[in-house]
Amino acid sequence: MHSAVTKNISSQDKPDSAAMGKIKVLIAAGGTGGHVYPAIAIANALRDSSTDTEILFAGTKNHMEWDTVSKAGYNITSIWISGFHRRFTFKNLLFPIKLATSIIQSLVIIKKFTPDVVISCGGYVAGPVGWVATKMDVPLIIQEQNSFPGVTNRMLGKNAALIFTAFDEAEKYFAKERTQLAGNPTRKSLRGVNRKEALKAFNFSNDKKTLLILGGSGGAKSINDAMQQHIETLHNDLGLQIIWQCGKRYYDKLRKDIKPQNFEHLRLKDFIHDMPAAYTAADLVISRAGALSCSELALTGKPSILVPSPNVAGDHQTKNAQSMVVNGAAKLVADDELEKRLAKVVQEIIDDEKQLTEMSKAAKNLARPNAAEEIATETLKLVGNKEQN
Repeated sequence: MHSAVTKNISSQDKPDSAAMGKIKVLIAAGGTGGHVYPAIAIANALRDSSTDTEILFAGTKNHMEWDTVSKAGYNITSIWISGFHRRFTFKNLLFPIKLATSIIQSLVIIKKFTPDVVISCGGYVAGPVGWVATKMDVPLIIQEQNSFPGVTNRMLGKNAALIFTAFDEAEKYFAKERTQLAGNPTRKSLRGVNRKEALKAFNFSNDKKTLLILGGSGGAKSINDAMQQHIETLHNDLGLQIIWQCGKRYYDKLRKDIKPQNFEHLRLKDFIHDMPAAYTAADLVISRAGALSCSELALTGKPSILVPSPNVAGDHQTKNAQSMVVNGAAKLVADDELEKRLAKVVQEIIDDEKQLTEMSKAAKNLARPNAAEEIATETLKLVGNKEQN
Protein backbone atom coordinates (compact mmCIF):
# COMPACT_ATOMS: atom_id res chain seq x y z
CA MET A 1 0.00 0.00 0.00
CA HIS A 2 1.31 3.45 -0.88
CA SER A 3 1.59 5.85 2.02
CA ALA A 4 0.84 9.54 1.59
CA VAL A 5 3.89 11.70 0.99
CA THR A 6 3.99 15.40 1.79
CA LYS A 7 6.18 17.75 -0.23
CA ASN A 8 7.16 20.70 1.94
CA ILE A 9 8.28 23.99 0.48
CA SER A 10 11.52 25.43 1.78
CA SER A 11 11.34 27.99 4.57
CA GLN A 12 12.32 30.83 2.25
CA ASP A 13 9.36 30.02 -0.06
CA LYS A 14 6.75 29.70 2.69
CA PRO A 15 4.15 32.39 3.31
CA ASP A 16 4.84 34.62 6.29
CA SER A 17 4.06 32.91 9.58
CA ALA A 18 1.41 35.55 10.29
CA ALA A 19 -0.57 34.10 7.40
CA MET A 20 -0.76 30.67 9.06
CA GLY A 21 -3.07 29.64 11.84
CA LYS A 22 -6.73 29.65 12.73
CA ILE A 23 -8.51 28.75 9.49
CA LYS A 24 -7.32 25.55 7.81
CA VAL A 25 -8.21 24.88 4.18
CA LEU A 26 -7.52 21.64 2.30
CA ILE A 27 -7.63 22.02 -1.49
CA ALA A 28 -7.91 18.93 -3.72
CA ALA A 29 -6.86 19.51 -7.33
CA GLY A 30 -4.75 17.68 -9.86
CA GLY A 31 -4.00 16.30 -13.27
CA THR A 32 -4.07 19.32 -15.56
CA GLY A 33 -3.61 23.06 -15.48
CA GLY A 34 -7.37 23.39 -15.86
CA HIS A 35 -7.75 22.07 -12.31
CA VAL A 36 -4.50 23.22 -10.72
CA TYR A 37 -4.27 26.88 -11.76
CA PRO A 38 -7.80 27.79 -10.57
CA ALA A 39 -7.00 26.05 -7.26
CA ILE A 40 -3.83 28.11 -6.84
CA ALA A 41 -5.76 31.29 -7.69
CA ILE A 42 -8.28 30.47 -4.94
CA ALA A 43 -5.45 29.75 -2.48
CA ASN A 44 -3.83 33.10 -3.32
CA ALA A 45 -7.12 34.90 -2.79
CA LEU A 46 -7.63 33.16 0.55
CA ARG A 47 -4.13 34.07 1.64
CA ASP A 48 -4.70 37.70 0.63
CA SER A 49 -8.10 37.83 2.35
CA SER A 50 -7.11 36.49 5.74
CA THR A 51 -3.95 36.59 7.81
CA ASP A 52 -5.11 33.49 9.68
CA THR A 53 -5.33 30.92 6.90
CA GLU A 54 -3.30 27.72 6.59
CA ILE A 55 -3.57 25.97 3.24
CA LEU A 56 -2.64 22.41 2.27
CA PHE A 57 -3.07 20.90 -1.20
CA ALA A 58 -3.83 17.25 -1.97
CA GLY A 59 -2.66 15.97 -5.35
CA THR A 60 -0.72 13.20 -7.09
CA LYS A 61 3.04 12.91 -7.38
CA ASN A 62 3.12 11.98 -11.05
CA HIS A 63 1.18 15.01 -12.34
CA MET A 64 1.93 18.69 -12.77
CA GLU A 65 0.50 19.79 -9.41
CA TRP A 66 3.37 18.17 -7.49
CA ASP A 67 5.83 20.84 -8.65
CA THR A 68 3.46 23.64 -9.65
CA VAL A 69 1.77 23.95 -6.26
CA SER A 70 5.02 24.10 -4.28
CA LYS A 71 6.45 26.67 -6.71
CA ALA A 72 3.38 28.79 -5.96
CA GLY A 73 4.30 28.73 -2.26
CA TYR A 74 2.10 25.98 -0.81
CA ASN A 75 2.57 22.57 0.75
CA ILE A 76 1.13 19.54 -1.04
CA THR A 77 0.46 16.00 0.14
CA SER A 78 0.06 13.05 -2.20
CA ILE A 79 -2.82 10.66 -2.84
CA TRP A 80 -2.36 7.45 -4.85
CA ILE A 81 -5.18 7.57 -7.40
CA SER A 82 -5.74 7.57 -11.15
CA GLY A 83 -8.68 7.39 -13.53
CA PHE A 84 -10.58 4.37 -14.72
CA HIS A 85 -9.99 3.80 -18.44
CA ARG A 86 -13.10 3.32 -20.55
CA ARG A 87 -11.42 0.60 -22.57
CA PHE A 88 -9.87 -2.43 -20.90
CA THR A 89 -6.29 -1.97 -19.76
CA PHE A 90 -4.22 -3.78 -17.16
CA LYS A 91 -4.10 -0.48 -15.23
CA ASN A 92 -7.81 -0.90 -14.56
CA LEU A 93 -7.02 -3.97 -12.47
CA LEU A 94 -5.23 -1.67 -10.02
CA PHE A 95 -8.11 0.79 -9.81
CA PRO A 96 -10.00 -0.85 -6.88
CA ILE A 97 -6.74 -1.01 -4.89
CA LYS A 98 -5.91 2.61 -5.70
CA LEU A 99 -9.40 3.75 -4.79
CA ALA A 100 -9.33 1.99 -1.43
CA THR A 101 -5.85 3.34 -0.73
CA SER A 102 -6.83 6.88 -1.70
CA ILE A 103 -9.81 6.80 0.67
CA ILE A 104 -7.61 5.66 3.56
CA GLN A 105 -5.02 8.31 2.71
CA SER A 106 -7.72 10.99 2.54
CA LEU A 107 -9.00 9.90 5.95
CA VAL A 108 -5.48 10.13 7.44
CA ILE A 109 -4.81 13.55 5.85
CA ILE A 110 -8.08 15.06 7.05
CA LYS A 111 -7.66 13.64 10.56
CA LYS A 112 -4.10 14.95 10.78
CA PHE A 113 -4.63 18.35 9.17
CA THR A 114 -8.12 18.92 10.65
CA PRO A 115 -9.32 21.34 7.96
CA ASP A 116 -12.20 23.71 8.60
CA VAL A 117 -13.22 23.33 4.96
CA VAL A 118 -12.24 21.26 1.90
CA ILE A 119 -12.28 22.80 -1.58
CA SER A 120 -12.51 20.43 -4.56
CA CYS A 121 -11.21 21.86 -7.84
CA GLY A 122 -11.27 18.63 -9.83
CA GLY A 123 -8.94 15.91 -11.01
CA TYR A 124 -8.88 12.29 -9.85
CA VAL A 125 -7.75 13.28 -6.36
CA ALA A 126 -10.90 15.35 -5.77
CA GLY A 127 -13.15 12.27 -5.61
CA PRO A 128 -11.77 10.45 -2.55
CA VAL A 129 -10.82 13.63 -0.68
CA GLY A 130 -14.24 15.20 -1.23
CA TRP A 131 -16.11 12.00 -0.35
CA VAL A 132 -14.18 11.48 2.88
CA ALA A 133 -14.69 15.15 3.84
CA THR A 134 -18.47 14.81 3.62
CA LYS A 135 -18.40 11.58 5.63
CA MET A 136 -16.36 13.34 8.35
CA ASP A 137 -18.73 16.33 8.44
CA VAL A 138 -16.11 18.72 7.06
CA PRO A 139 -17.83 21.32 4.83
CA LEU A 140 -17.07 20.67 1.16
CA ILE A 141 -16.91 23.38 -1.50
CA ILE A 142 -16.86 22.45 -5.18
CA GLN A 143 -15.43 24.66 -7.91
CA GLU A 144 -16.83 23.30 -11.18
CA GLN A 145 -14.89 24.61 -14.16
CA ASN A 146 -16.93 23.17 -17.02
CA SER A 147 -20.38 23.80 -18.45
CA PHE A 148 -21.09 20.06 -18.08
CA PRO A 149 -19.97 18.69 -14.68
CA GLY A 150 -18.28 15.32 -14.53
CA VAL A 151 -19.70 12.31 -12.68
CA THR A 152 -17.52 12.90 -9.59
CA ASN A 153 -18.65 16.48 -9.03
CA ARG A 154 -22.29 15.61 -9.67
CA MET A 155 -22.01 12.95 -6.96
CA LEU A 156 -20.09 15.17 -4.52
CA GLY A 157 -22.47 18.04 -5.21
CA LYS A 158 -25.30 16.23 -3.43
CA ASN A 159 -23.56 16.76 -0.08
CA ALA A 160 -21.48 19.87 -0.79
CA ALA A 161 -22.03 22.98 1.29
CA LEU A 162 -21.40 25.28 -1.68
CA ILE A 163 -20.90 24.80 -5.42
CA PHE A 164 -19.32 27.50 -7.56
CA THR A 165 -19.89 27.22 -11.30
CA ALA A 166 -18.15 28.92 -14.22
CA PHE A 167 -20.91 28.56 -16.81
CA ASP A 168 -24.67 29.16 -16.52
CA GLU A 169 -25.27 25.77 -18.12
CA ALA A 170 -23.71 23.91 -15.16
CA GLU A 171 -26.14 25.22 -12.56
CA LYS A 172 -28.94 22.84 -13.51
CA TYR A 173 -26.89 19.85 -12.30
CA PHE A 174 -26.70 21.08 -8.69
CA ALA A 175 -29.07 22.20 -5.95
CA LYS A 176 -30.03 25.78 -6.77
CA GLU A 177 -29.91 27.03 -3.17
CA ARG A 178 -26.26 25.94 -2.76
CA THR A 179 -24.98 26.96 -6.20
CA GLN A 180 -23.42 30.27 -7.25
CA LEU A 181 -22.12 31.44 -10.63
CA ALA A 182 -18.62 32.76 -9.98
CA GLY A 183 -16.59 32.03 -13.12
CA ASN A 184 -13.24 30.26 -13.28
CA PRO A 185 -10.42 31.69 -11.15
CA THR A 186 -7.65 32.87 -13.48
CA ARG A 187 -4.09 34.11 -13.16
CA LYS A 188 -3.94 37.83 -12.29
CA SER A 189 -0.73 38.11 -14.28
CA LEU A 190 -2.67 37.78 -17.56
CA ARG A 191 -4.03 41.28 -17.15
CA GLY A 192 -2.37 44.65 -17.74
CA VAL A 193 0.48 43.59 -20.07
CA ASN A 194 1.80 46.22 -22.49
CA ARG A 195 1.23 45.09 -26.11
CA LYS A 196 4.42 46.69 -27.38
CA GLU A 197 6.45 44.82 -24.77
CA ALA A 198 4.53 41.59 -25.47
CA LEU A 199 5.37 41.74 -29.20
CA LYS A 200 8.97 42.56 -28.35
CA ALA A 201 9.17 39.42 -26.18
CA PHE A 202 8.66 37.34 -29.35
CA ASN A 203 10.69 39.68 -31.59
CA PHE A 204 7.51 40.56 -33.50
CA SER A 205 6.43 43.82 -35.12
CA ASN A 206 3.17 45.74 -34.72
CA ASP A 207 2.42 45.88 -38.46
CA LYS A 208 1.48 42.19 -38.78
CA LYS A 209 -1.33 40.18 -37.24
CA THR A 210 -0.36 37.53 -34.69
CA LEU A 211 -1.88 34.04 -34.44
CA LEU A 212 -1.51 32.10 -31.18
CA ILE A 213 -1.87 28.29 -31.24
CA LEU A 214 -2.62 26.45 -27.98
CA GLY A 215 -3.22 22.72 -27.71
CA GLY A 216 -3.25 22.56 -23.94
CA SER A 217 -0.16 22.08 -21.78
CA GLY A 218 0.57 18.72 -23.43
CA GLY A 219 -0.18 19.77 -26.99
CA ALA A 220 -2.85 18.41 -29.34
CA LYS A 221 -1.96 16.13 -32.24
CA SER A 222 -4.87 17.15 -34.47
CA ILE A 223 -4.10 20.86 -34.07
CA ASN A 224 -0.42 20.20 -34.74
CA ASP A 225 -1.23 18.15 -37.85
CA ALA A 226 -3.50 20.89 -39.18
CA MET A 227 -0.91 23.57 -38.49
CA GLN A 228 1.77 21.54 -40.24
CA GLN A 229 -0.55 21.23 -43.24
CA HIS A 230 -1.30 24.97 -43.40
CA ILE A 231 1.86 26.63 -42.05
CA GLU A 232 2.99 27.94 -45.44
CA THR A 233 -0.42 29.47 -46.19
CA LEU A 234 -0.68 31.08 -42.77
CA HIS A 235 2.89 32.35 -42.64
CA ASN A 236 3.72 33.10 -46.28
CA ASP A 237 0.40 33.84 -47.97
CA LEU A 238 -1.47 35.50 -45.09
CA GLY A 239 1.69 37.08 -43.68
CA LEU A 240 0.95 36.16 -40.07
CA GLN A 241 3.24 36.12 -37.08
CA ILE A 242 2.68 32.78 -35.35
CA ILE A 243 3.25 31.61 -31.78
CA TRP A 244 2.70 27.86 -31.75
CA GLN A 245 2.71 25.84 -28.53
CA CYS A 246 2.88 22.26 -29.77
CA GLY A 247 3.62 20.31 -26.56
CA LYS A 248 6.81 18.62 -25.44
CA ARG A 249 5.97 15.21 -26.89
CA TYR A 250 5.56 16.66 -30.41
CA TYR A 251 8.23 19.34 -30.39
CA ASP A 252 11.30 17.44 -31.63
CA LYS A 253 9.50 15.82 -34.55
CA LEU A 254 7.79 19.03 -35.62
CA ARG A 255 11.03 20.97 -35.41
CA LYS A 256 12.65 18.37 -37.67
CA ASP A 257 9.73 18.20 -40.14
CA ILE A 258 8.84 21.89 -40.34
CA LYS A 259 12.29 23.47 -39.95
CA PRO A 260 11.15 26.64 -38.12
CA GLN A 261 14.30 28.45 -39.23
CA ASN A 262 12.72 28.65 -42.68
CA PHE A 263 9.81 30.70 -41.29
CA GLU A 264 10.98 34.10 -40.06
CA HIS A 265 7.81 34.92 -38.14
CA LEU A 266 7.15 31.51 -36.58
CA ARG A 267 7.87 30.82 -32.90
CA LEU A 268 7.50 27.07 -32.34
CA LYS A 269 7.42 26.33 -28.59
CA ASP A 270 7.14 23.10 -26.64
CA PHE A 271 5.60 25.13 -23.81
CA ILE A 272 4.94 28.85 -23.43
CA HIS A 273 6.14 30.12 -20.06
CA ASP A 274 5.19 33.75 -20.65
CA MET A 275 1.47 33.33 -21.27
CA PRO A 276 0.63 36.95 -20.40
CA ALA A 277 2.84 38.13 -23.28
CA ALA A 278 1.51 35.46 -25.64
CA TYR A 279 -2.13 36.41 -25.04
CA THR A 280 -1.41 40.13 -25.28
CA ALA A 281 0.49 39.75 -28.55
CA ALA A 282 -2.24 37.63 -30.16
CA ASP A 283 -4.95 38.97 -32.46
CA LEU A 284 -6.58 35.54 -32.80
CA VAL A 285 -6.19 32.30 -30.84
CA ILE A 286 -6.69 28.70 -31.93
CA SER A 287 -7.25 26.58 -28.83
CA ARG A 288 -8.78 23.54 -27.24
CA ALA A 289 -11.93 24.40 -25.29
CA GLY A 290 -10.91 23.44 -21.79
CA ALA A 291 -12.65 25.46 -19.10
CA LEU A 292 -9.52 27.35 -18.07
CA SER A 293 -8.65 28.18 -21.68
CA CYS A 294 -12.14 29.58 -22.27
CA SER A 295 -11.93 31.65 -19.09
CA GLU A 296 -8.51 33.02 -20.00
CA LEU A 297 -9.71 33.91 -23.50
CA ALA A 298 -12.60 35.80 -21.93
CA LEU A 299 -10.38 37.54 -19.39
CA THR A 300 -7.93 38.69 -22.08
CA GLY A 301 -10.70 39.48 -24.57
CA LYS A 302 -9.22 37.34 -27.34
CA PRO A 303 -11.23 36.21 -30.38
CA SER A 304 -10.79 32.49 -30.79
CA ILE A 305 -11.28 29.42 -32.94
CA LEU A 306 -12.11 26.62 -30.51
CA VAL A 307 -11.37 23.00 -31.38
CA PRO A 308 -12.95 20.82 -28.66
CA SER A 309 -11.09 17.65 -27.79
CA PRO A 310 -13.15 14.56 -28.67
CA ASN A 311 -11.34 12.55 -26.00
CA VAL A 312 -12.84 14.02 -22.82
CA ALA A 313 -15.61 12.60 -20.65
CA GLY A 314 -19.08 13.94 -21.34
CA ASP A 315 -17.82 15.91 -24.36
CA HIS A 316 -17.64 18.89 -22.00
CA GLN A 317 -15.21 20.83 -24.22
CA THR A 318 -17.84 21.02 -26.96
CA LYS A 319 -20.32 22.37 -24.43
CA ASN A 320 -17.75 24.92 -23.20
CA ALA A 321 -17.08 26.02 -26.79
CA GLN A 322 -20.78 26.29 -27.62
CA SER A 323 -21.25 28.62 -24.67
CA MET A 324 -18.53 30.91 -26.09
CA VAL A 325 -19.94 30.66 -29.64
CA VAL A 326 -23.52 31.47 -28.61
CA ASN A 327 -22.26 34.66 -26.98
CA GLY A 328 -20.31 35.67 -30.09
CA ALA A 329 -16.83 35.28 -28.60
CA ALA A 330 -15.59 32.33 -30.67
CA LYS A 331 -16.00 30.09 -33.71
CA LEU A 332 -16.15 26.32 -33.31
CA VAL A 333 -14.37 23.90 -35.64
CA ALA A 334 -14.76 20.16 -35.07
CA ASP A 335 -11.55 18.25 -34.41
CA ASP A 336 -11.92 16.09 -37.53
CA GLU A 337 -12.59 19.12 -39.76
CA LEU A 338 -9.69 21.30 -38.66
CA GLU A 339 -7.07 19.99 -41.09
CA LYS A 340 -9.35 20.82 -44.02
CA ARG A 341 -10.69 24.17 -42.79
CA LEU A 342 -7.98 25.81 -40.67
CA ALA A 343 -6.47 28.35 -43.09
CA LYS A 344 -9.85 29.42 -44.49
CA VAL A 345 -11.41 30.00 -41.06
CA VAL A 346 -8.37 31.94 -39.84
CA GLN A 347 -8.45 34.18 -42.93
CA GLU A 348 -12.19 34.84 -42.62
CA ILE A 349 -11.73 36.14 -39.08
CA ILE A 350 -8.31 37.77 -39.01
CA ASP A 351 -8.89 39.89 -42.12
CA ASP A 352 -12.18 41.23 -40.73
CA GLU A 353 -11.42 44.03 -38.26
CA LYS A 354 -15.09 44.53 -37.38
CA GLN A 355 -15.51 40.85 -36.56
CA LEU A 356 -12.33 40.79 -34.47
CA THR A 357 -13.55 43.79 -32.47
CA GLU A 358 -17.00 42.31 -31.91
CA MET A 359 -15.59 38.92 -30.84
CA SER A 360 -13.15 40.61 -28.47
CA LYS A 361 -15.94 42.64 -26.88
CA ALA A 362 -18.12 39.52 -26.54
CA ALA A 363 -15.26 37.61 -24.89
CA LYS A 364 -14.68 40.39 -22.36
CA ASN A 365 -18.39 40.42 -21.53
CA LEU A 366 -18.06 36.78 -20.43
CA ALA A 367 -15.09 37.44 -18.16
CA ARG A 368 -15.39 37.22 -14.39
CA PRO A 369 -12.03 38.59 -13.22
CA ASN A 370 -12.90 38.45 -9.51
CA ALA A 371 -13.88 34.78 -9.40
CA ALA A 372 -11.11 33.74 -7.00
CA GLU A 373 -11.85 36.61 -4.63
CA GLU A 374 -15.59 35.80 -4.63
CA ILE A 375 -14.90 32.14 -3.82
CA ALA A 376 -12.42 33.09 -1.08
CA THR A 377 -14.91 35.49 0.50
CA GLU A 378 -17.70 32.90 0.54
CA THR A 379 -15.32 30.24 1.87
CA LEU A 380 -14.28 32.39 4.82
CA LYS A 381 -17.92 33.31 5.43
CA LEU A 382 -18.88 29.62 5.49
CA VAL A 383 -16.14 28.82 8.00
CA GLY A 384 -17.13 31.80 10.12
CA ASN A 385 -20.76 30.73 10.20
CA LYS A 386 -19.74 27.18 11.11
CA GLU A 387 -17.68 28.42 14.07
CA GLN A 388 -20.54 30.61 15.31
CA ASN A 389 -22.88 27.62 15.26
